[in-house]
Amino acid sequence: MTTLAAPLPSPNLALDQLVAERRAAGETLVHLAFGEARLPVLPQLAEQLAKGAARAAYGPVAGGPGVRTAIAGYFARRRLPTNPDQIVVAPGSKPLLMALQLVVPGDVLLPSPAWNTYAPQAAYAGKQAIGVPVPKECGGVPEPCALRTAITSARAAGRDPRLLVLTLPDNPTGTLAPPDLIREVCALAREKDLVIVSDEIYRDVVHEPAATEFLSPAEVAPERTVITTGLSKTLGLGGWRIGAARFPAGERGRRLRGGVLAAASELWSTLAGPMQHVAEYAFGEPPEIVERLRASARLHGAVARAVHRIAVDAGALCRPPTGAFYIYPDFEPLRPQLAARGVTDSASLARRLLDESGIVVLGGHLLGDDPGALRFKAATSLLYGDEKGQVEALTADDPVRLPHIADQLALTAAGFARLTGRRAPAHHYPEVRR
Repeated sequence: MTTLAAPLPSPNLALDQLVAERRAAGETLVHLAFGEARLPVLPQLAEQLAKGAARAAYGPVAGGPGVRTAIAGYFARRRLPTNPDQIVVAPGSKPLLMALQLVVPGDVLLPSPAWNTYAPQAAYAGKQAIGVPVPKECGGVPEPCALRTAITSARAAGRDPRLLVLTLPDNPTGTLAPPDLIREVCALAREKDLVIVSDEIYRDVVHEPAATEFLSPAEVAPERTVITTGLSKTLGLGGWRIGAARFPAGERGRRLRGGVLAAASELWSTLAGPMQHVAEYAFGEPPEIVERLRASARLHGAVARAVHRIAVDAGALCRPPTGAFYIYPDFEPLRPQLAARGVTDSASLARRLLDESGIVVLGGHLLGDDPGALRFKAATSLLYGDEKGQVEALTADDPVRLPHIADQLALTAAGFARLTGRRAPAHHYPEVRR
């Protein structure tokens, strides 16, 4: 069990700004440190935004009936029958996650590593974030035996863990926890009377949905699971700030939702009317949205697998990605060679990649991981290029062979090889000079 650090300015946002400034100054950098889905905006979404522009009134804190009905339908199509009164919309899922931290008493249990926002939000809410190691096969959920131990130890020490955050699929590992593991963790949450927050913002970014079984904790422990989601990762609308939460039916769900609405009324009032108009359309899933979800998941999977192969060829251990657009390599097998070059922890590993090869990654120490480990998160969705390149990538038979993507992959392969002293395999992208 680890106690996570006090909050600092968001490291991924800070690195994204750093990259923008250094690129503006003429530097060439491979940006793998920011989890933004770089996709072109669907024209139909822009049309809906324009149509909703006249919606300038505040409206209900929870969101209007149209958008809540659309989101309820979205969940119903995913084996989760939902009433519109179980839904709350917000300017992104981050505010909803923060409101839940404020509303649910007690401390917070997190998988370790985890998205770098969960622990700072807990600290701002006056809670302790308790990191629990993830299983060997996946991230996004704590290892069940370690979770039980962490709860027992925390309570013996006078702490009061009440909230458990899960991420499906996972940021930062790019993996999806299997159903049996979800059932085991949910059984423990029920035994220990924990509220579960299931962050499912990447649910529609499973790379091969036909071959991958997705089980939501809300299907297993419906009476205690809140789901958060949004449109930033699936449709590339991060800057539009559209998020939603589904609360349990029944008395516990009504209390949680009421508390979040009270917090929302003081923090953000309501989701902007034009964005509600967009959300109602998008969560309704007309054919063009369904096709975009399919194409983008295929693209994310292809590029994530390519970067995974590069990391493994460089000598790292790395779980194969199955969802989202991340990989999480571990260079522990190369510790002696790296130590000889002054690389002894995740911070020095990330620094060496930046200084030596212009590759920007997010060190594992910023994600609640062991600072001494040789791990980092690489976000692969930033390799698709400008808007023209993104359009090409969405429709290409083999997007990793597009020159602008292949060039970024070649730079990544060369940088990883330089880090470890290995030769970058030229057969990956032969059309690109190294």
